[in-house]
Amino acid sequence: MSGRIRVGIGGWVYDDWRSNFYPAGLRQKDELAYVGQHLTATEINATYYSSQKPATFASWAKAVPDGFQFAVKASRYATNRRILAEAGESIAKFTGQGIAELGDRLGPILWQFMATKTFDPDDFGAFLQMLPARVDGVPLRHAVEVRHDSFDDPAFLAMARDAGAAVVFADHETYPAIMGHDVGFTYQRLMRTQEDEPTGYRAAAIADWATRASSAVKQGDVFSFFIGGAKARNPAAALAMMAALR
Repeated sequence: MSGRIRVGIGGWVYDDWRSNFYPAGLRQKDELAYVGQHLTATEINATYYSSQKPATFASWAKAVPDGFQFAVKASRYATNRRILAEAGESIAKFTGQGIAELGDRLGPILWQFMATKTFDPDDFGAFLQMLPARVDGVPLRHAVEVRHDSFDDPAFLAMARDAGAAVVFADHETYPAIMGHDVGFTYQRLMRTQEDEPTGYRAAAIADWATRASSAVKQGDVFSFFIGGAKARNPAAALAMMAALR
């Protein structure tokens, strides 16, 4: 089995990118298309905060070329709750809002949990069981980003594997770097870009992430996103990693 490596950033609307990534004079409505021309993936952040219309997803899909994929950040109303087993209605609302309109541009769904959320096997297991395998005929892939050390537990890793969910590998100063089992795709969030480094990460670190991705792609698709950190540098980091992969 083998897949494709996609490298991207978080979103596409950010003021600082208009001075160091987007060409001068580019219209805001053309920024997504520009991302699609130069990178191979991006995370949709708007879906974390509120629902979007089916027509919006369809327009996003049309703006990018074949092969480009969106990772869709799941609703905070599904993940930021005390009892995850009660998230069924929020999960259904999120998956049913029109994400299927992305079609073959739909990458993984990112379920992000707060750093204060601890591992409760029964509750988290119930949550994973509610994640649908498809919506409107479109297959769904799920990735869970946990940010508390209690999830660094074989029971959690086995639970995620059995549910077919990837465990996000986070490169972050405080979040745990947890390596999940092979579920057919890999999801990396690289969050330590530095403002004083033109490409966010040093060349050696970029090369290391490219090597890791090249190894993981033997098991399926790899999604590597430069997120947070020195956000202004994230497009340059993504472009540098794509160059390293070539």
